[in-house]
Amino acid sequence: MIFGPYTPLILLIFVASLLIQAYLSRTYSQWGRVRNSHNITGAQLARLMLDEHGLAHVPVNVVPGSLSDHYDPIHKVVNLSEANYHVPSVSALAVAAHEVGHAIQDKVRMPALVLRGQLAVPLSLGMNLAPLLLLAGLFLQLSGLVWIGVILFAGALLFHLITLPVEFDASRRALAYLQARGLTSGQESRGARAVLTAAALTYVAGFAMALAQLLNVLSLARSQED
Repeated sequence: MIFGPYTPLILLIFVASLLIQAYLSRTYSQWGRVRNSHNITGAQLARLMLDEHGLAHVPVNVVPGSLSDHYDPIHKVVNLSEANYHVPSVSALAVAAHEVGHAIQDKVRMPALVLRGQLAVPLSLGMNLAPLLLLAGLFLQLSGLVWIGVILFAGALLFHLITLPVEFDASRRALAYLQARGLTSGQESRGARAVLTAAALTYVAGFAMALAQLLNVLSLARSQED
């Protein structure tokens, strides 16, 4: 961590992020124990939703781990964690529909998803280099190096900002599909929404953390020039 005037805010957001992760884990686990009324596994739901959206060529694979579900836009694969792949729970429906939502975004070339994919590698490298360059610049009194670090921190914030509409839209598509097909209603619908809302909060926390870090390093860069 780079210590500066916004460090207390960063620590506060970090604690909030831990609480959000705990809330997600609890919510996911709670609805993961509730069998959906249609007895459909996440794998079956994903296959059905993909086929109905003209994505029969996109496979649904099982991957190890918990909440390791993701859509791979490079290989065009929906990957579901073991529990969501095999278990006919409310959580499985919500998560599987969300990941297929990303596949649909990919099909229609959602601008935010395309942009995130194009920036993922360079911004990821920048996120790793930013603290090193900033610390080196502060230690060596090289303002140019410090400002490069600041720019890279800004890139991290940009990545989190672009991620928000991508994730929110995937959840919107998921809930709309489940409701339109009558796959969730009443308590199950509330459960699916709760799971996806909890997951969305983790992305909001990530954006808040990136913003606080940028403000922190920006303040350090300006103080060096005073």
